[in-house]
Amino acid sequence: MSSHRARVAGRRARVALAVGLLTGGLAGCAGPTSDLPILTTAANGAAEQTPATVHKPDGPGPFPAVVIGLGPQSSGASTRWAQELVARGYVVMIPDSFTTRGRASGVCTHASPDRATLAYARSQPYVDGHHVGLMGGSHGGTTTLHSMTAPESEREPLAREKREGFAAAVALYPSCRVPLGGWRADGTGAYRSVAPLLILIGDADDWTPAEPCRKLAESARAATPPVDITVYLGAHHSFDRDRAVRYVAARVNISAPGSRGATTGGHPRAWADSIRRVAAFFGQHLR
Repeated sequence: MSSHRARVAGRRARVALAVGLLTGGLAGCAGPTSDLPILTTAANGAAEQTPATVHKPDGPGPFPAVVIGLGPQSSGASTRWAQELVARGYVVMIPDSFTTRGRASGVCTHASPDRATLAYARSQPYVDGHHVGLMGGSHGGTTTLHSMTAPESEREPLAREKREGFAAAVALYPSCRVPLGGWRADGTGAYRSVAPLLILIGDADDWTPAEPCRKLAESARAATPPVDITVYLGAHHSFDRDRAVRYVAARVNISAPGSRGATTGGHPRAWADSIRRVAAFFGQHLR
């Protein structure tokens, strides 16, 4: 990348930085892949190069794209989702905003947030910049909710960038016990999204319980664009992984006594249905 192009990409990334998500690396998807750095800005203002992996269908495009955030250690479902999306004609971009900050395993035992960017996807000639979606799981799902929260005032930082940002988003098992615009951590108020939003979560999730997300979606029922939710009976946190259900006592979990310990594990029926719903949702809003 030339110094001029690097400066341009850096400016774009910094503008879109606050509407990013948590992510990790991917491998083994259909179509060509590439690894590259995306210029971003750390919380202290320092320039950083965030590693990223791009997966794309065959052909020149432009294709709709999904920026996806599912850490390889915290979820294990990244490769599965990328395979599904690339096979359906989407570019998948995965900026790894953990590794450069010393958290290659994600944030399952850490409580601090992180971010990546939308701007790089839009700058690529093989991406349809008007049809870029966002998808995140767990901590990335919560960041997805933050990224899609409608600004309460046009004077808010990045208000215009949010409204002109992602065209649709899917939040997988997010925490809904956080303030999000008019939505309050105690479950009062109302949530408003800047674009269509789908929440998928299990009713047996003891890490990010489903009930606050039900209430959040209910608070947005009369809003436009819509917020939809599907709650899977018997499914735990990370229901889209291909690993057995297990409880880990070391995990940071504000929903548990002592704020530690959570259960994760795959749920085949929820996984199969989530593929169908995500494909239909992005097919409606990114095509």
